[in-house]
Amino acid sequence: MRVRRPVEGEVHVHYSQIYVESDPDSFGPDLRESFAGQSAGLCGAATPGALWLSTGLHTGSVGFTVEVHDQAPPLDPAWEDVVEASYRPVSAGSALVQWAGEASWDLDLEETDYRVRYCAQGMDEAHRQDTRLDDEPQLDCYLLQFWPAPPAPDRVLKQTSATAAYWHDYARRQPAPPTPAERAEAERQARLAQEQAEEERRLAHERWQWGGRSPSRALREVSGNVRGLLVFDPALVHAIDAATPGTQRTTALLAARRACEAAGLTDLDWIAAGLTALAEGRPLPPPLDDPAQAWRALEADPQVPDRTVAQAVPPKRPPFQPPAHNDAHTPVPKPAMLPQITGPAAALVKPPDRAAPPTPDPSPRMSQPHMALPALLGAAEADPLQAALNAVYAAVTAYGEDYQTLLQEIRSACQEQ
Repeated sequence: MRVRRPVEGEVHVHYSQIYVESDPDSFGPDLRESFAGQSAGLCGAATPGALWLSTGLHTGSVGFTVEVHDQAPPLDPAWEDVVEASYRPVSAGSALVQWAGEASWDLDLEETDYRVRYCAQGMDEAHRQDTRLDDEPQLDCYLLQFWPAPPAPDRVLKQTSATAAYWHDYARRQPAPPTPAERAEAERQARLAQEQAEEERRLAHERWQWGGRSPSRALREVSGNVRGLLVFDPALVHAIDAATPGTQRTTALLAARRACEAAGLTDLDWIAAGLTALAEGRPLPPPLDDPAQAWRALEADPQVPDRTVAQAVPPKRPPFQPPAHNDAHTPVPKPAMLPQITGPAAALVKPPDRAAPPTPDPSPRMSQPHMALPALLGAAEADPLQAALNAVYAAVTAYGEDYQTLLQEIRSACQEQ
């Protein structure tokens, strides 16, 4: 008979327990579940892939040996308490593990059925002593043996100590463990509950992002600056979405016109021609028909006013509150950042004068004509919804700190339609 001893010597126990674990995703066995339906205490084997091993000593080092045999070994009559149970690792990574994972020893067990014999000596004296210090003599010792064998009921081979009797009584008072089918159904139900909680959390966060209601399919699919306008006025975003295509075109034209008026661009012939084309439902004329040419024209035209505006700051809103019953660890998407100013307009952002004394409003000043031009270009988008959203958002940036005045007029225009 061949025997292998992966553990031999002393191990540290705490709370009178040590374990055999093989599930890398588990946080360790549960006491009640480990002994569910057993008649023998000391070695709880009801949790798949795990063993709960009880000791007499509460805290300190105990003698401990693990043996792996190729067949059933003879029982040494010197042991005072002996139990047997069946065990099957759920992975190739079986290990003897101390409480809280403080230390472990690889057992190198195969993924097959084993019979386990757990032998104990000195449990009552160790229980009375409770704690063993490093310089004190050993009080209790244990032998854990494995050998290949088909599954069979657990049993008590020998019982001498009151401590073992207590654990046998505890095991016999536990209800039977779930069957594999019951366990699979419980796992399925738990998985469905978690998926449902995750979906509810996702939908709740989406409603929070969209101002308390779910977006339509059109809003989900539209490109452009819908997210930018959303943080300023989600109700207006939904109102624009619900409007007819004609109202959306009227809204886009109104936003473009107001943005150009605020920036002082309506006196420029080529800007006025663009607004007229929009009003008549025609494509934008040159140079507005090419965004790159439009930006160059804005840079080159000496009549473009030198106006700046403070950055528009959206109103604060309450933080997201997940559903009260949520217990799924679903990450909350990060709030969408405001669209950043890019292209030629980015170079026109004027930082505050560092030599000047600090002011209550540290927001940078931006070129208002450069903020207004995208409203005119956006209003010409082929999709009327995108045209309205892009034009209104660009007009908000062109109005800057006074954007509420603009939004009030836009709301009124939508309601009138």
